[in-house]
Amino acid sequence: MNRRLFLRTGSLAGLTLTTAGLTALDNTKSLKDSATNQQGRFELEEITIDELQQKMKSGQTSSVTITQLYLNRIALIDKAGPTINAVIEINKDALAIAAAMDKERKAGKIRGPLHGIPVLIKDNINTGDKMMTTAGALAMTGNIAAKDAFIVEQLRAAGAVLLGKTNLSEWANFRSSRSTSGWSSRGGQTKCPYITDRNPSGSSAGSGAAAAASLCAVAIGTETDGSIVSPAAVNGLVGIKPTVGLWSRSGIIPISATQDTAGPMARTVRDAAILLGALTGVDSKDAVTMQSEGKYHKDYTGFLDAGSLKGKRIGIEKMHLKGNEKVVTLLRQAMALMEKQGAILVEVEILKSIAELGDAEFTVLQYEFKEGVNSYLATANCKMKSLQDVIDFNLQNESRAMPYFKQETLISSQAKGNLDTKEYTDALAKSLSSRTLIGNLMKEQQLDAVCGVTNGLACCIDLINGDYDTGFSFSTPAAVAGFPHITVPMGFVHELPLGISFFGTAYTEPALLGIAYAYEQASKKRNKPTFKADLLK
Repeated sequence: MNRRLFLRTGSLAGLTLTTAGLTALDNTKSLKDSATNQQGRFELEEITIDELQQKMKSGQTSSVTITQLYLNRIALIDKAGPTINAVIEINKDALAIAAAMDKERKAGKIRGPLHGIPVLIKDNINTGDKMMTTAGALAMTGNIAAKDAFIVEQLRAAGAVLLGKTNLSEWANFRSSRSTSGWSSRGGQTKCPYITDRNPSGSSAGSGAAAAASLCAVAIGTETDGSIVSPAAVNGLVGIKPTVGLWSRSGIIPISATQDTAGPMARTVRDAAILLGALTGVDSKDAVTMQSEGKYHKDYTGFLDAGSLKGKRIGIEKMHLKGNEKVVTLLRQAMALMEKQGAILVEVEILKSIAELGDAEFTVLQYEFKEGVNSYLATANCKMKSLQDVIDFNLQNESRAMPYFKQETLISSQAKGNLDTKEYTDALAKSLSSRTLIGNLMKEQQLDAVCGVTNGLACCIDLINGDYDTGFSFSTPAAVAGFPHITVPMGFVHELPLGISFFGTAYTEPALLGIAYAYEQASKKRNKPTFKADLLK
């Protein structure tokens, strides 16, 4: 959560490695041959889910081979150099899962479009396997979940290969007011694969950097306010923050029962839509998902129509029409393209209205964080049993747990009362009034979506001073309202990606996906990362 504001080789015909021969890839030369570096070629770079499925269907490759190639890519690109440090832990069962999916395929059983597809997930999502779930915190080391989160159950049922877990801003960026996004005491600093001295944003920093760098087919992040859409935009990805309740939150280390959700991060709208549908469903352990009954879809790809912009009324955030001139130029180019595709654009001021709600959101988050973390830790398989335990651990291990910034947000949350406190109920009511505010605006203006610049350009990594405001942010309206929000690549400024956002009211994912897909197909602004060391090189 943002608390402040290589060319494709095309064919996979060369993927002829056998399972028996995979062990030969352990040496450095073989790693470079199969995973390459930033100047070379990687068979899976920028590949889509559909392309992977076609190659497995034709027998050109297998899930085991694909999984091993991604593992090699992680070993080379993520850890050896240029070291973007996106993956915090590898799943030791990944190749076994892939082999099982290959066996099912050979027997004629195909579970769906994710069958045999490697996925990385954020390290605040429970997996009932050998991997830890720590939210990046040293205090949570050793937390081996007893069972999968509901969405991980769905992921496995869909036939996906759980490749590993990604680094994140510790505690999903809810630890300090001067934190550095993408840094955690357990995982260290994740870097932007476009220019590696730049911050990949957060809190889903690892998921964003990993998907951008082709370390996996698709990834999963989580968001409270900006934690999917911001790193997606900064890393040149499509990111979907679903309506709160479309995906279950049970088994995910929480911040807010009101705003939390997990969601897809992918290189294309279609891949994001495939992942979105696979993980929907009602979960008895998350009451909010009951509201999605009859509203969710298991397949959203049918809503992807390249002509979906025609006749759509889209509200453009007026505040984003000023500021960094290069960013504004890209937005105006996107607006012209949308109008060319038949969209009707209307200027609106949603950010100003949301800002008038004041500090209600942060108050709600502090109360709900304390309640949610205490509830999670009470049954977790780790030594920490309460938020106070975490605070105490950090104080006792300050040089390792808090070497750059401290934990004032943890402390202020711990000082809050329970959810019956008037301060909380008043703040919640004020925060939730955003739903009516946005709904009324969209109804009055007859809007199909509201649009703006997702986030500013990636800032430099600064562990001493923390993140700084880059002038644009569009996550809060949809976040506080619990509404769906999709970001799509809009272009580049100084080789750094920018995203354009579309959000609407609850459960309007089908319409938003159509709009996002039409924009993506007309604009084609996604480019692969180049792993530059800094802007001047």
